[in-house]
Amino acid sequence: MNGGIFKLREHGTTFVKELSAGMTGFLTVIYIIAVNGMILSEAGMPFEAAAAATIVSAAAGCLIMAFWANAPIIVVPGMGINAMFTYTFVNEMGMTWQQALGVTVIAGFLFMAVALTPLAGKLNEIVPAALKEAITIGLGLFLIVIGVQKAGFSLAAFMTLALAVFLFWRKVPGTFIWVILAGTVIAWLFGTLPAPASGVSLESYLAVFGAWTFQGVSPFVMIPAVFSLTMVLLFENIGLVHGHLELAGQPEKFKRSVQANAAAVVASGIAGSSANVSAVESAAPIASGGRTGLVPLTAGLLFPAAFIAAPYLNMVPGSAIAPILIIIGSLMALNIRRLSFSDWSETVPALAIIAIIPLTSSIADGIAAGFILYPILKATRGRFREVPVPMYIIAVLFLMNTMIH
Repeated sequence: MNGGIFKLREHGTTFVKELSAGMTGFLTVIYIIAVNGMILSEAGMPFEAAAAATIVSAAAGCLIMAFWANAPIIVVPGMGINAMFTYTFVNEMGMTWQQALGVTVIAGFLFMAVALTPLAGKLNEIVPAALKEAITIGLGLFLIVIGVQKAGFSLAAFMTLALAVFLFWRKVPGTFIWVILAGTVIAWLFGTLPAPASGVSLESYLAVFGAWTFQGVSPFVMIPAVFSLTMVLLFENIGLVHGHLELAGQPEKFKRSVQANAAAVVASGIAGSSANVSAVESAAPIASGGRTGLVPLTAGLLFPAAFIAAPYLNMVPGSAIAPILIIIGSLMALNIRRLSFSDWSETVPALAIIAIIPLTSSIADGIAAGFILYPILKATRGRFREVPVPMYIIAVLFLMNTMIH
């Protein structure tokens, strides 16, 4: 197995470590089934069908990432992107959920067109280091916010966090799996274990699979929707993939990881869900030692089990997941030491990203703010030549996207 397609020996890892990291990643994102299903149901999808589509979309995305990029990145329908799908495309722009799925598929193909050319790498190169670091830091703070929300300031959460910090500090193998198990037991002792949820049906899923269409929608509605989603997907995922691979020490996997991410977006639209992204929570399995595609493969194979086990998986309490997110978020936020505060034309856009992502719970809004501010501040200080021409174009596109919303 160590000499297999995932090249475990070359990555200095083992099957058991990768399997453990994959299980950790799966458990940290399992909440997306219920949450994404709930948000998509507000667009008119049947809840059971939307939850089933979430399972299939996440499984497909993880398998694509595993075999195409061999990267330890979990792929699931994105928070924020699902809100854009429901509240912007359907509720504000008047699309049906089937047409919004069509937007997802078309944006996914455009994302792929960029990812399969040198353009994605070029975009990664021209984006200033300060902004890329800021995205990582902002995502870290966002994870901390999510973790605190999941913890709910309960005694069970504080006890689990204390245990998690101790185990992580002692570098205990499989720390996060032990944290999840111990946290679940602690919640049971305190009587705060969630009740089993209702399951999801494969039969209900047939209502949304392949239901995407772009017929019956005006080009004046479709074009702005496709443009805005493509922009958000492109730069959000470039930032997410870059941050995860930096954490894993594998920047050389950037190109294929972005390509896999783009293909996963197309798969999500066809599967009947809002767009897939490289999950913020991928930092958890990476911090657990995951280094190969065996991590998303493990998660991808576990997702279908949710059709049967969803009621019981839902019983993993937020207080057991929260400490993991808080620890990983803190590690990512420590990248702030890499920022230079000597040049405010670099620092202010970076700080805007860092602040806006956790404050608005929107990765897209934070990235947009930083990318718009960067060329403006450079230009106002007479240093407009320091900014590559594509950065001005990107800033204008982000500004247009902001005005659309």
